[in-house]
Amino acid sequence: MGTVQINARIDDKLKKAIEEYCRSHGIVMNHFIQEALLDRLEELEDIEDLKKIRHEPTRPLSEVLSELKLDGKI
Repeated sequence: MGTVQINARIDDKLKKAIEEYCRSHGIVMNHFIQEALLDRLEELEDIEDLKKIRHEPTRPLSEVLSELKLDGKI
């Protein structure tokens, strides 16, 4: 995967906190920021998935267990 540079303005105190954390944990700041962005994107996708499944019908646990027994999965 190729890399590109992005620019963002952040609070000076936040930048110092990130630098300190990375220094004290032996982490390269670029890696830290990339992982943080990926984590946030995954969280947002999870939220969208939750919104979709909220409206799905539910079934009693006993029904699900019966199906699993019939399929030989439990």
